[in-house]
Amino acid sequence: MKGALVDSPAAEALCGDIDIRIDRNGKWFYHGSPITRKEMVCLFASVLSRRADGSYWLITPVESGRIQVEDVPFMAVEMFMCGSGREKVVSFRTNIDELVTLGPSNPLRVETDPKSGEPCPYVLVREGIEARLARPVYYELVAHGIEEKFGEERSYGIWSGGNFFPLGSLEETS
Repeated sequence: MKGALVDSPAAEALCGDIDIRIDRNGKWFYHGSPITRKEMVCLFASVLSRRADGSYWLITPVESGRIQVEDVPFMAVEMFMCGSGREKVVSFRTNIDELVTLGPSNPLRVETDPKSGEPCPYVLVREGIEARLARPVYYELVAHGIEEKFGEERSYGIWSGGNFFPLGSLEETS
């Protein structure tokens, strides 16, 4: 049925699994070899999408194929800030030179490893696709954080564009 919107690619355009993998550090591989041309990575990234089931796909107008992603496809490798206080605006540059401004459309989330307790921060780049903040970027973000109290809970976080994004709770856990 041509022209219908479906959650999966049309049967005639489906290439199946493509031997492309993105490792935990945002490095792209084809048949196990690193893709060293940044222009190629950027081209592939421009057609990257994520399905409701969590799978990642490269989708062009004529074909589509599933790829493997170890964590998330991108890394936030640089941070920019302007303004101050609640009017501060925080932006990130990804490893494919995409700029993302922290805000309601591109929120920040911090997962905590249940074993180590170590935080792992992510920013939404576009629908369903995130970038993990590189450790130095996360440390820089934390250095600019402030304490805020919401109701009875104290949080440590960052303001961007009038929105507060918690980086962690300041309440003691037992």
